[in-house]
Amino acid sequence: MTTTNQLFARSLIAAALLSSTSAFAATISVTVDVQQQDNGNVTATVQFKNQTNKTQKLLSWYADLDEEHIFDVKRDGKEVAFFGPHYKRHAPSDKDFIKLKAGETLTKSFELTGLYDFSQPGNYEVSYSVQSLDLFGRHALKPINNSSAIKSDMTQTSSLSSQSVSIWFEGVGNKSSGKQIDINAAKGGTSGSEDCIGGTCFTGRCDNGQKNDILSALNAADQIANDSVSYLNSHSTSSAGTRYNTWFGANNSTRYNTVSANFDAINDAIDNKPLTFDCSCKKTYFAYVYPTQPYKVYLCRAFWSANELGTDSRAGTIIHELSHFNAVAGTDDIVYGQSGAKNLAISNPEQAIQNADSHEYFAENTPNLD
Repeated sequence: MTTTNQLFARSLIAAALLSSTSAFAATISVTVDVQQQDNGNVTATVQFKNQTNKTQKLLSWYADLDEEHIFDVKRDGKEVAFFGPHYKRHAPSDKDFIKLKAGETLTKSFELTGLYDFSQPGNYEVSYSVQSLDLFGRHALKPINNSSAIKSDMTQTSSLSSQSVSIWFEGVGNKSSGKQIDINAAKGGTSGSEDCIGGTCFTGRCDNGQKNDILSALNAADQIANDSVSYLNSHSTSSAGTRYNTWFGANNSTRYNTVSANFDAINDAIDNKPLTFDCSCKKTYFAYVYPTQPYKVYLCRAFWSANELGTDSRAGTIIHELSHFNAVAGTDDIVYGQSGAKNLAISNPEQAIQNADSHEYFAENTPNLD
């Protein structure tokens, strides 16, 4: 980094840190500091502080970069690619929350260049930015009742963010050789050898029983994807039906067309794309994917214990994960679980049509809705 750029970066960081704390309802604040290391890595240090005199909860997934996309990173004003996974999980339980005592501060540091594209030179802006219906534990495990005040509170998506911190970064390889490295190529790789059956491939040492389960679940996913496309084609924006309204909320032509296009793309991925399933994941989740790396799905422990069809099924998991690929529907995980997805449809249809579980539950259609 040149002397001029160093001074520029330090001044921007110092200015940003003076105003980089943002509170949600005056409960938890978040502050971010960003530093470039001598080896070219970029480290973000985040402080979460409970500003109240009572214990507050924070969903632990949103305090762990290995678990969630928790930073907003831009280069010269444009968002950079995120290379991390998107998981399908169960709805959160109490054990999934961090408890911050009154006035307590939690500090965590994260290396960013392994999961965000810092390959090119430019001015990078980094901020912590997350949103979830269950972020602060106010909605988890709580069904909507008939109280309009509580119903309104429980259908509000919570968010937590910091102000952005700017840092100049020279890009990968510039110091030593002047040659840019293709970071996308470096993100590939497989877990174990790959073999294929009828166009569907397997990595991560899938045994024969797992392969049979995957192929059967894929066939079931094809059936419910076809059913979803048929439903959307037979309804309209003026008569979307209870099934659509339950999972995607009040309809208008733009949102309805988006959902229809998403399911067309999901169905096309099942029918025509080179799908690969990896069996090496030992996490308790259902599955995960890297959205920028179609069409490989990593299957985890909850997938194998799930039913083939029904709520949170193997077939539905495949729908969920395929929807995450940027080349398919580019969905996110705003909320998990049927209760949360229903609440999101009521409170924020714009986010519901971006939520992967909402697509899964629409496709699974359990209980059956017209």
